[in-house]
Amino acid sequence: MAPLKFCANISWLFCELPSFTQRLHAAAAAGFRAVEAAWPYDTEVSELQEAKEQAGVEVVLLNTPPGDTKNGDLGLGAVPGRQQEFRDGLDLAVKYAKALNCSRIHLMAGRVPAGADRTVVEKDMEATFIENLRYAADVLVKEGIVGLVEPINTRITDPRYFLNTPHQAAEILQKVGHSNLKLQMCLLSLQVFISIITYIFNNYENKRHVQIAQVPQRNEPDSPGELNFSYIFSLLEGLGYQGFIGCEYKPINTTEEGLGWLRRYWNLH
Repeated sequence: MAPLKFCANISWLFCELPSFTQRLHAAAAAGFRAVEAAWPYDTEVSELQEAKEQAGVEVVLLNTPPGDTKNGDLGLGAVPGRQQEFRDGLDLAVKYAKALNCSRIHLMAGRVPAGADRTVVEKDMEATFIENLRYAADVLVKEGIVGLVEPINTRITDPRYFLNTPHQAAEILQKVGHSNLKLQMCLLSLQVFISIITYIFNNYENKRHVQIAQVPQRNEPDSPGELNFSYIFSLLEGLGYQGFIGCEYKPINTTEEGLGWLRRYWNLH
């Protein structure tokens, strides 16, 4: 069985360093050969491109811009009335992805408006999301980039996020009906709602990216929590998973101090 491929999410790891370019180099020095990032857009793309080439790492995933975070935005894909902002953000994400040779973009859905009843706005938000996903899929397929959607749980991570269960995500992808859109699987969010093992077995073919963190504190995979990552890694190996596994967790101390779990995996493989 081929070993799993891990990438450092430099929006979560190596935050001891202030810049994304420094974190790229730190990830490479720690042994990572790939990285992902949420929103690198405050850094000039030319700087990231140079740091990527110098560090010798692959950039495997970016998110679309979140919108106005000061006013509570966390993506715009499902937010009615802001389709043009979503498209402008998609253009920016594509610009960065092409410059960094990144083949995956997470299309963020966004939040239910503050004070709104989810059941009242859900229909309009879903229609907006489907419209934006169809537009994005057409754009991305021409660029050779895969679009991803990720359900984010509302119990631990974000109580207002629109796309909040794997079943909802699957139904929306089916309605969009575009083969260039796939599911991004965050194991922390899955554990909150369903049996991870059953879900992986039943929905394996549609997965293009996996992210990991221990439940419920979102720390290192070998920290105390609900998930047995040794078993999960063995399961993914057995299924022949060859996508990337993003390390999207909060280190308890420094990033380096918390990488023992990964070095043990590498030593065994």
